[in-house]
Amino acid sequence: MDFLQLLRRFVPPYKWQLVLNILFNLLSTVLSLFSFAAIIPVLQILFGIATPDTEYVAITSSMGLNEMMDAAKNNVFYWLQCQIEVNGPGWVLLLLGAFLIMMTGLKCACSYFSSFFMIPIRLGVLRDLRQKLYNKVVGLPIGFFTEERKGDIMSRMTNDVLEVENSIMAMLEMIFKDPVMILIYLITLFVISWQLTLFVLILLPTAGWFIGWVGRSLKRRSTKGQEQTADLLSQIEETLGGLRIVKAFNAEEKLKVRFLKHNNMTRRTFMGLERKYQLAHPMSEFLGTALIAVLLWYGGGLILSDHSTIDAATFIYYLVIFYSIINPAKDLSKATYSIRKGMASLERIDKILNTQSNIIEKELPLPLHAFEDKIEYKNVNFYYQSDRPVLKQINLTIHKGQTVALVGQSGSGKTTMADLLPRFYDVVKGAIQIDGTDIRNVAIHDLRALMGNVNQEAILFNDTFFNNITFGVDTSQPAPNGQTWEEAVIAAAKIANAHDFITATPEGYQTSIGDRGSRLSGGQRQRISIARAILKNPPILILDEATSALDTESEKLVQEALENLMRDRTTIVVAHRLSTIRNADLICVLHEGEIVESGKHDELMELKGYYHKLVQMQNGK
Repeated sequence: MDFLQLLRRFVPPYKWQLVLNILFNLLSTVLSLFSFAAIIPVLQILFGIATPDTEYVAITSSMGLNEMMDAAKNNVFYWLQCQIEVNGPGWVLLLLGAFLIMMTGLKCACSYFSSFFMIPIRLGVLRDLRQKLYNKVVGLPIGFFTEERKGDIMSRMTNDVLEVENSIMAMLEMIFKDPVMILIYLITLFVISWQLTLFVLILLPTAGWFIGWVGRSLKRRSTKGQEQTADLLSQIEETLGGLRIVKAFNAEEKLKVRFLKHNNMTRRTFMGLERKYQLAHPMSEFLGTALIAVLLWYGGGLILSDHSTIDAATFIYYLVIFYSIINPAKDLSKATYSIRKGMASLERIDKILNTQSNIIEKELPLPLHAFEDKIEYKNVNFYYQSDRPVLKQINLTIHKGQTVALVGQSGSGKTTMADLLPRFYDVVKGAIQIDGTDIRNVAIHDLRALMGNVNQEAILFNDTFFNNITFGVDTSQPAPNGQTWEEAVIAAAKIANAHDFITATPEGYQTSIGDRGSRLSGGQRQRISIARAILKNPPILILDEATSALDTESEKLVQEALENLMRDRTTIVVAHRLSTIRNADLICVLHEGEIVESGKHDELMELKGYYHKLVQMQNGK
């Protein structure tokens, strides 16, 4: 069954906690039977129906199990009768009360320890599933996220994970707790009166059918609810990311109306879901009470008849035990509903966990620890999901130490060409080689260790200046050139023209920069990004329109920092502002996925072709 497969996936690391949980659940159930057993002599004493002629019976090994149980029961009543005769009924009632308190205390202690050992399972499974999902998301290729919404992924990592965790806990109780309690109670009921118990078992399937009828539609409705929650999270994420545009276009009311529509839709879905879920408890209680009423009628008839096998006190004990089955039965029915909801969420989580990355690493990759000679694009072709090619027959050689600029109109394939080098995507046809080795044959970690990226949007984290700059290095290892990491970070920040504004903040390099660097200007964010690349000190540098979003003053400071960064490095520059790449060793002009021109700035201007036209357009001519 699906839920058993789910347990095999997530519970094995906590098998010892599970064993202890089962043990204490078992002890709690057995002790509850002993505590209930005190009811019989109490009632017999109160109603004066104890037999005064009870005699002691020795228990021998030749007796059968039933004979031993009858003898033990007889001897208990014999001892109680002796106590009544010597000390009076009040004293015996006090002893029975103390016994009841002691048994109940032990039962409650065992019940607590069963929950005590369930807690690490619950929290551990939640942590493991969330970590597994996060690791998978981090490891997936960039192409996966162009097809998925961030809000939907966030919903799967939060709401769906919680549903699966609740489902697993419900499964554990459904398999190892509630059935054990119900089984022990049923065995006891059979021992007391098999006629009454057979009558009960005839009625139980009818109650079970009603409970199952309520739960059958929960899985479908739960899936729909989780998808609608993902839509809400997507809208929230889009609104927060584009709040400046929302306000600039006076679109607040438009978004409020759109969000209200989805919010009400989600409310209606979950309202129906919760109503059905909450129906489990009252339905179970009603059915249990109905069974008790029928049992009173049938059992009462047996006792009033001349051939009854149990007396009134034992019948009340029977009813107490039977009523004790109702709570685990109710929990069992609610667990069934939780499992249905959890399985729906697991399907959404497994869509991510089972996603196969199209960036496949060789089982025995070749080593690549340095860049010595050149990078080669050989007959490279690439397209995304459609058959329309983004890059066609790209051939390019970049020698060590060269600065190569990729220019062209939007959509010509510049960024895609740069993204193929660190294997954010894989070429469809052809190959990219570093020092004669196909990059698909080397370890991805080694390949990307040779590269540093500075993008148009400086991607920073809600952390300190220091931690953002050291993001690409392992600070547990010694810093380069015999420096401390603090000295190395300061040196990188100075080269990136970032040291002055960092030291002007209240806590210097330990100042938090806010969500995505929100406390910094665009130029400051970009210089932190450059400092990060400088500290990594990669031999190959990829600059993707690193200055296109900056004002003139910021661009000057960033351009100076970039020139410091590019010194003695092999650099691929994706540029819109052609003024920033005039001194490039090689400029490649892309048009509709093909390199249509290449050469130095002056050479391309003399051709009067695509590049000349782009320069003229930017100069306003």
